[in-house]
Amino acid sequence: MNLTDFEALSFDCYGTLIDWEAGIASVLSRWAVTHDLTMTDEQLLTAYSNHEAQAEAEHPTDLYPQILARAMRGLGTQLGVPVSDDEAETLAVSVPDWPAFPDSAEALERLSRRYRLIILSNVDRASFSSSNKRLGVRFTSILTAQDIGSYKPSPRNFDALAREVERLGLADGRLLHVAQSLFHDHVPAKAAGLPTVWINRRHDTPGWGATPQPPANVTPDWTFTSMAAFAAAVDAEHH
Repeated sequence: MNLTDFEALSFDCYGTLIDWEAGIASVLSRWAVTHDLTMTDEQLLTAYSNHEAQAEAEHPTDLYPQILARAMRGLGTQLGVPVSDDEAETLAVSVPDWPAFPDSAEALERLSRRYRLIILSNVDRASFSSSNKRLGVRFTSILTAQDIGSYKPSPRNFDALAREVERLGLADGRLLHVAQSLFHDHVPAKAAGLPTVWINRRHDTPGWGATPQPPANVTPDWTFTSMAAFAAAVDAEHH
């Protein structure tokens, strides 16, 4: 396979294009300080990760802000620290404040010259709309958990992606899925028969952070440490 073989790229957003760990940690660290909880950002994210995944699995039709609030309450219960309604709401409404990775917008603009770009994201439409402003590119299609009624890694989300690819008239084998999370994206994408690119944003940080450990070994077809490196590889193949 070559990167030039594809006509469309489907992207995870949070963790891949938007720095969700920075956004979540910003809220959790302030909460921890308020309650005299001495944990690093990494420890907070690791403890948080399974609560978000559990909330998404158990409440697949909840909007993402509700998922965030549930996850924070679950974290508080685990750590024996109270989470007030206001504190849970602070995380729930924080997505528009989450920063884009510095290379995301430019890389997407470069990639948009060669591919159709699709979003497949565990988020609601309103939250993604705010993030999209930071990314600065027009996506061909935007598929959210709100639209699909479930959250990745559910196979339903990749079934919805397959239907969208068919609707767009793309031939089989012409879609490449691009994501950071092995748990949310690479394991189910591979199960759905998709080739994948791993944007390994945490390449210099041990552990899994805000993402649960993947339930199975998975081997992406390409690995890059940034979106900039991925876009550069695409440009190099086209020359």
